[in-house]
Amino acid sequence: MNTPHDMLEPGAAHPVLTIDEARQFEAALFGGDETREWPAMQRAGRAIADAVLRDYRELGAFPENARVLVLAGKGHNGGDALIAARHILEKHPRAKAAVCFVFGEQSLRPLAWRAHRELAQAAPERVAVFDAAAVQKDGAGFDLCLDGIFGFQFRPSVDERVAQLIDSVNALPVCLRAAVDMPSGSFRADFTYATGIVKTPVLENPNSGRVRYLDLGFFSGSPCRDTATLTPAALAPLRALRSSHTDKRDYGHLFIVGGSRKYPGAVLMSVQAALRSGAGLVTAFVPESLAPVFAAQVPEAIWHGMAESPGGGLALEDLPVFRERVSEKTSGTANATALVIGPGLSRDRESFALVTEILRINENIPVVLDADALQSDIIASGKAPRILTPHAGEYQRVEAAIPDGAVVVRKGPLTLIEHSGRKYISPFGGPVLARGGSGDLLAGMIGGLLAQAPGALLHAACRGTVWHGMAADCLARAHGQHAVRTTQLLDFLPEVLRGVSQ
Repeated sequence: MNTPHDMLEPGAAHPVLTIDEARQFEAALFGGDETREWPAMQRAGRAIADAVLRDYRELGAFPENARVLVLAGKGHNGGDALIAARHILEKHPRAKAAVCFVFGEQSLRPLAWRAHRELAQAAPERVAVFDAAAVQKDGAGFDLCLDGIFGFQFRPSVDERVAQLIDSVNALPVCLRAAVDMPSGSFRADFTYATGIVKTPVLENPNSGRVRYLDLGFFSGSPCRDTATLTPAALAPLRALRSSHTDKRDYGHLFIVGGSRKYPGAVLMSVQAALRSGAGLVTAFVPESLAPVFAAQVPEAIWHGMAESPGGGLALEDLPVFRERVSEKTSGTANATALVIGPGLSRDRESFALVTEILRINENIPVVLDADALQSDIIASGKAPRILTPHAGEYQRVEAAIPDGAVVVRKGPLTLIEHSGRKYISPFGGPVLARGGSGDLLAGMIGGLLAQAPGALLHAACRGTVWHGMAADCLARAHGQHAVRTTQLLDFLPEVLRGVSQ
């Protein structure tokens, strides 16, 4: 790859725009010409339909006799929702749509009216127009609700009649609530589908639910802004064939330091994830009582048992052993190209002293710091390049100590990667990740990618986060959000790269 290490490849991230920036961008793109806007609306509507049906799989199969409620406003958002409904009804011949024109049919702008006419023509016996009163009185509920009332040009406040309608819809039994571009008023979306452009307010709106970016081709080859949303194109280098003249030493050697008697499983999960990331070699430094058990479970890794502290963590006395191993190079084992420190470490004082010394003596090997290694004094130690992977509570704890130049992966409902003043948002993943071990897998994946390209910290962080999130989406669509194990995510990593689930 020829991409600079502090920049992503073209297409891997698309800009997040303010409302004014988006308005100016669309004015330049379309020039108010409806003959250019209509094809974009068609792409948006189809993309929404495909995304909704894909995301609905987290609930199970989309019902063949589904009831779809469409809340249509006057303009393009209403048109997008109507086009999406048409595609859904075309794919499901027994599904029905109830369309509520919130401001009346006569208020529809030309393209929204065209979308309405095409929906009615496509399924005349399965489309009914509901007024607000009928929607509010509906006791049966709906399988899907598409909110297309307001576009991004809307300015609060919502008039009382519309507010009452939205409140009534919020109270209805609806399996999945989807907003087009932005939730209207107080509409509580499970998913918000940002069509073509992610606008800043959708990321700040507590009613947005999970934000999905639907790429309509607006930014192909465009330069990235300071805030951007990551796309599946970030994984493009991982989808290419590897050279036929290669061996394990060409794909890096990751050292993972962690584990304790208190948290034995975390480091095991990180090792498993690192191996699935494509790293050539993975060596794990764990308490000596854990090494034989782990080696039996995951024989692909090299397990090095370290002396244990009285608290069941890693003892400081084996620092010389680690120092020797990190720099040695034999015919069978390359020296370390990246480190992951922290999974399952526990808050053992002697373990903290060990990892602090490891960082102090390490000047060049890039390191991923995770979990209990995210302590202010630890992350400030040493000069080696580093990636930090804190969740919200950990970030609050260490924010003031984050060194300049570090890549920070702030885990959350929308994971945010920060580096050198730039922010990259990952719109992948969801509640299926809200379980123990998700972060350990992410740390191992990022570490494994970093070991393969030690100078590309930003690439490793972004690719690992996107890959992890997309695999989580595949897991939830295959098995739902509830009855799964964290490590099942690893089984979906190949699907993401091979495009099986796309």
